[in-house]
Amino acid sequence: MGSTTPSATHTPRATPTTHTRHTTRRQTLAALAAAATVPVLPTVAAASTHDRAERPVADTVLHNGRVTTLDPRRPEATALAVRGNRILATGTDAQMRRLAGDHTKLIDLRRRRVVPGLNDSHTHLIRQGLSYTHELSLAGVRSAAEALRLIRHQAEHTPPPQWVRVVGGFTRHQFTDGRLPTLAELNAAVPDKPVFLLHLYDRALLNRTALHLLGFTKSTPAPPGSEIEHDAAGNPTGLLIAKPSATLLYGTLARLPGLSPEDQHVSTRYYLRHLNARGVTGVMDAGGGHQTFPDDYDVVRRLHRAGQLTARIGYHVFTQRPGDELADFRRMAELVSPGEGDAMLRMLGAGEMLTYSAADFENFEEPRPELPGAMAAQLRSVLGFLGERHWPFRLHATYEESITRFLDVIEEVHGPDGPDVPFILDHAETISARSIDRVARLGGRIAVQHRMAFQGETFLRRYGAAAAAHTPPVRRMLRAGVPVGLGTDATRVASDNVWTALYWLVTGRTVGGHVIHPPESRLDRIAALRLLTQGSATLADEEQDRGTLSPGRYADLAVLREDYLSVPAHRIPEMASVLTMVGGRVVHGAAEHAALNPPLPPVRPSYSPLLTGANAL
Repeated sequence: MGSTTPSATHTPRATPTTHTRHTTRRQTLAALAAAATVPVLPTVAAASTHDRAERPVADTVLHNGRVTTLDPRRPEATALAVRGNRILATGTDAQMRRLAGDHTKLIDLRRRRVVPGLNDSHTHLIRQGLSYTHELSLAGVRSAAEALRLIRHQAEHTPPPQWVRVVGGFTRHQFTDGRLPTLAELNAAVPDKPVFLLHLYDRALLNRTALHLLGFTKSTPAPPGSEIEHDAAGNPTGLLIAKPSATLLYGTLARLPGLSPEDQHVSTRYYLRHLNARGVTGVMDAGGGHQTFPDDYDVVRRLHRAGQLTARIGYHVFTQRPGDELADFRRMAELVSPGEGDAMLRMLGAGEMLTYSAADFENFEEPRPELPGAMAAQLRSVLGFLGERHWPFRLHATYEESITRFLDVIEEVHGPDGPDVPFILDHAETISARSIDRVARLGGRIAVQHRMAFQGETFLRRYGAAAAAHTPPVRRMLRAGVPVGLGTDATRVASDNVWTALYWLVTGRTVGGHVIHPPESRLDRIAALRLLTQGSATLADEEQDRGTLSPGRYADLAVLREDYLSVPAHRIPEMASVLTMVGGRVVHGAAEHAALNPPLPPVRPSYSPLLTGANAL
């Protein structure tokens, strides 16, 4: 299980009982508190307890650095040693050099900052990997005019019948003019090739060519909770609006041509490298609409068998059939079980969608949706089945009003002590203190993301500054003892830049620069980093294997281009890794470590924005 290459067999991990789960959590918190009082010793913090004469030899020693271990026994070091796929020891340069042998690889860190590998606790890597190399990204673009220039440039290099597609990951609030391109501007920029532009999950813009190819007419119906805008003559304009349901948006996106299986394989490898370049070494994949199990998981499974995964993936399975959710989960339960896999690819449970009636869409452009009365019974039936199978689950939960009802159902199914398996509430932007305490009592966990960095201005306009100031209330969650992990919810409602998530928690600012969180709602840099490392590892029940650079943990780490602890705050979103390791294996190298960068196959397809110059890896 510890290898970065696939194991010969896949052994499911046992799911803990209720007693074991609560005891383990309390013991973990107590151990962390106790460990914080242990003094830093001037001896090597080594994983081995053998006599010094039998001390194991390191495969790799990284030295001359600034190592933030997040291990309370030795929070800072200048060097670390790796043996196999785990940390052997941390300490001074001299101490680590004593662990080197004739064949040990020595890596000079040149005083760069080293942190534990970053772990996104809620993202959609599997889905994005299937399309990464043929999507145009507007992340970091600063104006509508620049966005139009990139769209036009990509169109000039995109052959018929292919599309130019921008699939979220940006917000109009990052533009200095605070607006999206108009449909008139989009049609003028690209009159003869189809363009699909998704803005978060609140709207999509189609140019005239795209409207024609998709067959939108005066009589095309919009699904419930959606709107197709029409002009004075009754013709569709090309604007699709979520009100607040995004069904029309991702249903339209699903009709666009996809990459071939061979190109999807290459695309996923490049997307993994894109994440590795930011220091990401692991993710929790939350499933997704139109991400069907097992078909759409085949690429990552093939990469896993070939030893080509470069980030650890814990994945969930997501129902795809509104009204038939229970049957969907029964079908998937015949194919896979939680715990199946190994340290590089493991099935974690169900979610984040358990029933479509429980979807409280995070579209702050629209009023909060009222969930239907039938939701409770439908969710109860799915949770009952998952409970019978001892499946962990995660649940999309944006608003306090929804969360209260979800927790009611969880208590109805599992009793006042909660389920005997881990469960996660995702997002929890407006969760109340009372509900946070209920989550703690039920043994739940919370995954937060930087969605407010992309929708903060919109939320502020609808709900006011007082509400925005603690949305989501991360510090209150931590005070209640709820395990919290940080992520991105990439790649549509937010970007996959984990450093933007850290910037948002540390500064309280949106990507547009607006301050929405006062100082008392923010975290310091180390506390924020813990949520993206230790916190996420805890959500995946892997805190004993990763999240810190401690002896015995996996050697998952990132050597940073700039020092996260001292770089000016406005530069945090620009952070990158010059050396990323997963299980002691280099998966990304840049700058002075460029020679260590593993080769990749040529980019496909030939019109990829990575080749046209519209985007960089």
